[in-house]
Amino acid sequence: MPQPRVRDLLEEAILGGELKPGERLRAEALAQRFGTSRTPIREALLQLEGQGLVEVEPNRGAVVRTFDRDDVLDLYEVRALLEPAAAARAAKRISAADLRRLDELPAHTDQLFVVDRDEMLKGTLPLGRLIVTDLDREVSQVPVADSIQFHPEDGAEDAAGAFERYDLVSAPVVDAAGKLIGRLTVDAVVDYIRQRNAQSQLAEGGLSQEEDVFASVADSFRNRWAWLAINMVTAFIASRVIGAFEGSIARLVALAALMPIVAGIGGNSGNQTTTMIVRALALGQIQEGYWSKLLGKEIGVAMLNGAVWGSLLGAMAYILYGSVALGGVMALAMILNLMLAALTGVGIPWLRVRLGRDPAAGSSVMLTAVTDSGGFFIFLGLATLFLV
Repeated sequence: MPQPRVRDLLEEAILGGELKPGERLRAEALAQRFGTSRTPIREALLQLEGQGLVEVEPNRGAVVRTFDRDDVLDLYEVRALLEPAAAARAAKRISAADLRRLDELPAHTDQLFVVDRDEMLKGTLPLGRLIVTDLDREVSQVPVADSIQFHPEDGAEDAAGAFERYDLVSAPVVDAAGKLIGRLTVDAVVDYIRQRNAQSQLAEGGLSQEEDVFASVADSFRNRWAWLAINMVTAFIASRVIGAFEGSIARLVALAALMPIVAGIGGNSGNQTTTMIVRALALGQIQEGYWSKLLGKEIGVAMLNGAVWGSLLGAMAYILYGSVALGGVMALAMILNLMLAALTGVGIPWLRVRLGRDPAAGSSVMLTAVTDSGGFFIFLGLATLFLV
């Protein structure tokens, strides 16, 4: 029999009262009892002496020491609760009253992890159940609830999604064999979500997560110049779109006053769609087959918003300029640009995910470029067809 197994059996017998204080333990008798040689018995007795359970006497075996159960609780069970990987080898001998004598528990503890002597997770013991359990009952007698478990190789986003979905406060972490190696708590998950959201906000504006408000001028310049250059190119394209309709604008000056409204609302609507999708991706809520349904839903929302706000803006254009045709063009342009914004707001994150890139990186810059140029082209193109 392996030496750790012998030590566990001796420890359990002493803590359970099977071996009484003052009782002499002889290596020969113990070896016969456990079906092993005297060498692992002697090594186990020396370890138990270090734990204060026995007193080894040269050539005479060992004597079980008198101990206080509260001291033993501090020695074993507190270690098992504060350090889950250590496990409580005598856990099945712990009563509810023993657990309640603990001065404090680790932060964010809503349940205790129940393990066997091999540190294999058997389940969890919620503190709510412990409070209403009879004080004389042992932990092994209290029903243990099935628990949500994590493994070291699980993704942080998957863990964050599980904590949000099941309202978890803590959860055990086990290895491939089911051995308890630690725990994951809600504070760590919240820190991860906060960090992830901060990274997404920076990425949407084309900023790197390494930059902060106190970064050097050189670092900030290197971090920002690429997306500013892209933005300059897209702004130049938008200006050329406007330039292509100079004749129409010259004939109907009202177009110059109304076209920023169409482009601005389209950009805002697209950013709402992109922000929602990036957040859903971070929480693992969007699977591969959901993209087509999501696109259809966003197109429907865009058509409804376009009809409502387009009609309102068309009426305002009629009141200001006295032209029913101009109001109709304004309403139609609003519907089409919001549909373009929805298509772009879904398409940019989808494309970057397909390419294995961060879906948030520069999404705001690219979306604004599309909705600006597209909004100007749609509005001015319709005005040229129907008004000029």
